[in-house]
Amino acid sequence: MVDGARVLLEAFAAGIEPDPTVTVSQWADRARVLTTREAAEPGPWRTSRTPYLREIMDALSESSPVERVVLQKGAQLGGTEAILNWIGYTVAHAPGPFLYALPTLDVARRFSRLRVEPMLESSPELRGKVSDPRSRDATNTVLSKEFEGGFLTLVGVNSAASLRGMPARKIAMDELDAWPADVEEEGDPVALLERRAATFGRPKLLLVSTPGIEGRSRIAAEFERGDQRNYFVPCPECANLAPIEWQNLKWEEGKPETVRLSCTACGFLIPEHAKEGMLAGGVWIPTLSERSDRFRSYRLSSLYSPLGMYSWTRAVEDWLKAQKDQQRLKTFVNTVLAETWKERGDAPEWARLYERREPYKIGTVPRGGLLLTAGVDVQKDRLELEVVAWGKGRESWSVDYIVIPGEPAGPAPWRELEKVLVRGFPHESGALLRLRGLAVDTGYETQAVYGWARTQHLGLVFAVKGTDGHASLIEAPKAVEVARAGKRIQRGLRVWGVSGPVAKAELYSWLRLPRPLEPKDPYPPGFVHFPEYGREFFEQLVAEHVVVRLVRGYRRYQWEKKRERNEALDCRVYARAALAILGGDRWGDAEWLQIENSLGSGIGPVAPAAKPRERRPGYFDRWRGT
Repeated sequence: MVDGARVLLEAFAAGIEPDPTVTVSQWADRARVLTTREAAEPGPWRTSRTPYLREIMDALSESSPVERVVLQKGAQLGGTEAILNWIGYTVAHAPGPFLYALPTLDVARRFSRLRVEPMLESSPELRGKVSDPRSRDATNTVLSKEFEGGFLTLVGVNSAASLRGMPARKIAMDELDAWPADVEEEGDPVALLERRAATFGRPKLLLVSTPGIEGRSRIAAEFERGDQRNYFVPCPECANLAPIEWQNLKWEEGKPETVRLSCTACGFLIPEHAKEGMLAGGVWIPTLSERSDRFRSYRLSSLYSPLGMYSWTRAVEDWLKAQKDQQRLKTFVNTVLAETWKERGDAPEWARLYERREPYKIGTVPRGGLLLTAGVDVQKDRLELEVVAWGKGRESWSVDYIVIPGEPAGPAPWRELEKVLVRGFPHESGALLRLRGLAVDTGYETQAVYGWARTQHLGLVFAVKGTDGHASLIEAPKAVEVARAGKRIQRGLRVWGVSGPVAKAELYSWLRLPRPLEPKDPYPPGFVHFPEYGREFFEQLVAEHVVVRLVRGYRRYQWEKKRERNEALDCRVYARAALAILGGDRWGDAEWLQIENSLGSGIGPVAPAAKPRERRPGYFDRWRGT
């Protein structure tokens, strides 16, 4: 006979018994399944593969008192998987409102489709917790997923609207150094997101990114505010604990495969196959242990990457390849060493550049130049532009610097600029090269620039606007309205964002490159050649420098003028942006060879071809009689 009272009491006791304490890493080891769609190593998740992530993930668990976690990291370390494990843990074990912030809405959508949805489908404990996005249930979209007791929302910080709305107790902020400093004039995106968690008593915030430029890096500033933890691993010979650092890697000259890690205590040269055991025995040690344990900050380079993902040999090879390319070296320092790039902001001496001028004729293209772009700076009484020839490795030659008089509000200077668009510049090979990209600044007489650019060939003329971003040279274009006589014109214009700080830092690093020691030696990638311009050009080219300012309690590096006139610098920045918009930063030797071979036609490079715009009435039609 069943004792009903006993059964009832047992059920009641089981109901009030607290759930067993489970950490994020324990849940992931038990329930997370990786598929070929989302991981190079499919199968059950194993924290033992990346043991340095265990403490970081467990700090995000419900049982941990930690409220803010910062991870300054390199690539190939599993950082994204740690975020996904936290999401899965929340859905399956600790439901609540969760917000995941990425640099743009497009990135957020792509991440949801390629990473979040496969995880929800492949892990048994998650399957069915969130409805199929293809169903009629409107609670599950690409960017918003509801589950019992909570929701997951993915946002792009390039949209102020997506940063406003319902509060969230758990917030993950990814690729922080790719975020804008200000979102649509509504403020710092990190501060906007922090407000969304402020109403909760025990918020959980995770901030993750590879670092950028020293003094501007968000993640580095956040790391410095925390207790600054580094991962110490034991030497297999003497058991001394020490972090894996680049300066302790040793190899035979010209033989990256001989790389070993030198123990700082006993000098033993540790082979990389011992890394697995070293990682398993590692421990996080805070540099500033006196700081609150509720705010932990971690730094981890790619040298800790597990065997089979990113090796010490590969790191040495990448380092050696980067020695003659400043941009490649910066990428190595940021994404492999997880360190900020120390930028040299002092402008080169104008006199040194003046002295190294070359005797090629102004208006002609030396043999190495293969493709022409131009940058236009708009002034109140003139247009100024530089025509630049680009070659392999982004080596460049200034071809001509042109000043077109006339007020930009009227048609006269724009008609003269159109003559430059169709002009052929003689190449040393005998070919005639024409411009393949012209970037014009929209900061002054904005509607006049919009109206003219709208009438030009699509893919040839680019309207650009300077930004203070530090993540990339160019930003995706935004649609703007073109006005005439107070009326909006249908089908406006796309305006590209151009990062002045990125372009100027790159240019100044190129201007410092030395000439080859021997005349027959190749010039280094990025080397800049000039014809015999006058002194004023070179003084304008180096008219700005970097200064340190204290902004909201952090050191910030800002570009400021040393002299009033800087048009030559702005023109070069826009000409460089035009190359990037055309895709030149992605071209390898094969693409440049194709362009070089096309010079034999005598009409200049055939790629990329310009596509005519559909002709619609525009700003200057009143002067053209249409």
